[in-house]
This record gives sequence, C-alpha cells and structure tokens, in this order.
Amino acid sequence: MKSTFKSLFAPLCILLLTSVMFLQSCSEPADKFFGVAILNTNMITDFGTPAFTKQLNDHSVEYPDIPSSKKNGNEAAEVVKNKVLYLEKVLKDLEALSANDDGRKEIKEQAIALYEFVLPVYKNEYTAYAKLCDAHAPQEQKEEISTAIEQKYSAEFEKRITSLLALGKEFATENNLNVNWD
Repeated sequence: MKSTFKSLFAPLCILLLTSVMFLQSCSEPADKFFGVAILNTNMITDFGTPAFTKQLNDHSVEYPDIPSSKKNGNEAAEVVKNKVLYLEKVLKDLEALSANDDGRKEIKEQAIALYEFVLPVYKNEYTAYAKLCDAHAPQEQKEEISTAIEQKYSAEFEKRITSLLALGKEFATENNLNVNWD
C-alpha cells in the first residue's frame, strides 16, 4: 500500500507544482501590470479640465506674421483622434491583463471602467469641441462645450481616478515598485 501511495504521490506533486508554475507564468510581472493599468492614466489626467480644451484650442491658432504657424484646419481634431486611438489600445491592453488575485482584479475592473467612462466623451464632446477650434468658431460657442464637459463629467472622473490611483499606490508598495507620485 505504501509503494502505491508513493508511486501516485510523486507524479501528483509534480503535476501540481507544474500547474502552479504555469499559472504564475501566465500573469504579467507587477511592473508591466502597473504600467498598463495605472501609468497609462497619465494620458487622461487633464480630462474634464480647462487645460485640455486650451491645449486643443492652441493647436488651431495661427499667427499672421509667422508663416510656419499656418494650419491645415484639422490639428485639434487630430489631437483628439490620436488620443482616442491610444485610449482604445490601452483599453484592449487592460482587457488582456490577467488578474490572478483580488487586488489585480479590482485595479483592472476600475481601470477598464475609467476608460469606458472617458472614451465616449473624447469621441463625442471633445471631437465636437476640436472641430469648433479648427473652424475658428466663436469663443462663446467653444466655451459652452468646454463648460458642459467640465460640469457633467469632471467630478465623476475625479472620483474614479482618485480611487484607481489609491489602489495603484497600494499595489506599488506591495510589489516594491519604485514610483514617484509627485
């Protein structure tokens, strides 16, 4: 009986050990997970702020005495388009992350929810604002959209990103990631 137990126990242990190593190898290293889920939020920290709308407006400004400032008429729209493309890529990368523990799962879920919250605003409101900038529309018309974005989305965005970054700080500490939060 002992020899039967030993003969079954050894292969079972090897199988179990191999399975554990396989599952661990399927999850990204902590720094890669952190980079995708947390660091990419740097691209949206200006969401819902006057700073982003000012940046878009600045892309459409031409100066009569500076020939190199001549615009094609789509510069602000291109900025938004490129941001949308980048955010869609980040969202795909987030969805592909493995979340093999509760901490990673919560970070992944909150990060996906954050990007799903902002992406439609970039595609709709910010795209409309950028088109107005490129068309050199009256400032009042642009401010109407800018103010509406800030009033409608800013508080919720701030709540979501603050929560995600708090989880990111915990994750960085737990995984000894050297992060400068300033």
